[in-house]
Amino acid sequence: MGAVTRGTTGPDRLRRVERWLAQTQGPRLRRASDPLVVDLGYGASHVTVTDLQRWLRRVRPDVRVVGLEIAPERVASARAALAGVAGAPEFAVGGFEVPTAGDPVLVRAFNVLRQYESDQVERTWDLLRSRLAPGGLLVDGTCDELGRRSTWVALEREAGPVSLTVSVRLAGLPAPSAVAERLPKVLIHRNVPGEGVHDLLRAADDAWARAAPAGTFGVRQRWVATCRDLARDWPVLGGPSRWRLGELSVDWSCVAPGRRRA
Repeated sequence: MGAVTRGTTGPDRLRRVERWLAQTQGPRLRRASDPLVVDLGYGASHVTVTDLQRWLRRVRPDVRVVGLEIAPERVASARAALAGVAGAPEFAVGGFEVPTAGDPVLVRAFNVLRQYESDQVERTWDLLRSRLAPGGLLVDGTCDELGRRSTWVALEREAGPVSLTVSVRLAGLPAPSAVAERLPKVLIHRNVPGEGVHDLLRAADDAWARAAPAGTFGVRQRWVATCRDLARDWPVLGGPSRWRLGELSVDWSCVAPGRRRA
């Protein structure tokens, strides 16, 4: 189920979400009876699947990673490239129906739904969530070509969307709102006055400006000061250990489409 995407990818392009999955979702993966993880729509190269497996094996050495692609020639290419490699990920033809043996505890769909229409996103979320194991998590996100600016929505099987995360390379960042063109599909057209995500980015820019003096100690300290400032009025998740990585996560309730922050 689905359509063939452009398939552009590259080594370490998705390192920001891979690090987040390994470090924040480790407990979810460790307690899974079947540590099955799906990289959905991995593109023309298998590299993001092997990157994901490398990160997650630090958390769960027996993790089973399956790369799913709707284009059979991409699956054939991945299998040929890794033929004979011990412990290599699995590859299979499939789309949003997630035709795997067993229900995955994690599904990553990156730079996939951004190529669909906005009105297709939520029903696709529901379909993917229905394929998760109990307690499972879906990550729907997007990033630029080099992986320096990235955003994603985390959705739980039972609760639906729970958070939005922004993760950026801090060096050379003009302002937090520079990530706007890489918002997930469900939000990218909502970055207009009256929408929560627009208010969040404007508030982040204001906090970034106020934090300019902290830049004397480096851009990382300026970002941490920005997140700390935002946390006074916004439901910011995590703390300095995540902020120092160029991350900012907020509760989904404040950016959900059509819902202004209370």
